[in-house]
Amino acid sequence: MSQTEFSVVTETPMLLGESPLWHPREAVLYWIDIDGCAVHRLDPASGARQQWAMPSEPGCIAWCEAGGLLVATRKALLRLDTDSGALTELAPAPYDTSKIRFNDGRCDQAGRLWVGTIYEPRDHQGGTLFCVEQGEFLNTGNAVTVSNGVAFSPDQGTLYHADTTAHRISSYQLDQITGQLGPVKIFKEFSMDRQAPDYGGRPDGAVVDSEGAYWCAMFEGARLLRFSATGELLREITLPVRCPTMLTFGGPKLRTLYITSARHNRSEEELAKYPLSGHVLSLTVDVAGLPESGYRL
Repeated sequence: MSQTEFSVVTETPMLLGESPLWHPREAVLYWIDIDGCAVHRLDPASGARQQWAMPSEPGCIAWCEAGGLLVATRKALLRLDTDSGALTELAPAPYDTSKIRFNDGRCDQAGRLWVGTIYEPRDHQGGTLFCVEQGEFLNTGNAVTVSNGVAFSPDQGTLYHADTTAHRISSYQLDQITGQLGPVKIFKEFSMDRQAPDYGGRPDGAVVDSEGAYWCAMFEGARLLRFSATGELLREITLPVRCPTMLTFGGPKLRTLYITSARHNRSEEELAKYPLSGHVLSLTVDVAGLPESGYRL
């Protein structure tokens, strides 16, 4: 796929763009800049843009059924009133904030937020996946170094979860009533040899479409991969950014794919080759996505 088929959504690049979210009620796109400590919003219909500064790095966002946005920052779980800009703390972060921060996450249809963490020293699997229900944190015990790739099958019976550092995507059976996870299964593993000529990147953020296929952003791989529910590679899309971070479906028919990317700490050589690094991109796809579920306070 040629680069000319992509649209650039952002006016200026993010340092570390992440967590794109199409709000099903507002019909607008939200995303975050982790290193820029900000939440952004774009109304594609009018072109109106807005952003809100955060007190510490946001790791992911979700829309709240009661209104506003849920923002999982390094230090706390916050609710952002997008009308007034007011922030309300719902719960402090349940970890050592000097070494750990929240990262990728998503809500299930029961209104729970599943959000993982990054263990920043990266010398062992000091991160995990939390299930957050009405402000209460449950540590699922799924040890990782860099948590990513949280997504759900259309029937909500499967939860996907990636450890980017391990280059591995796992899946679990999910009981939607209790929120309990079944035994882990390896969904996909990728080469960890970053010096290999055919190195294809490592799994970052993800989303599932209406056919149950798992779309994964391959950080440092300059590509998106679409897998069937059984792990068969269905499609590969080459990107004009080397480090895509996450993707989501939006637009009136949920057939616009929005992709965030990273720019901060990338080499001058890489940025010269991929000048769109840090921007949010969009493209139209044939298979629609699924509406994002909201968080229940």
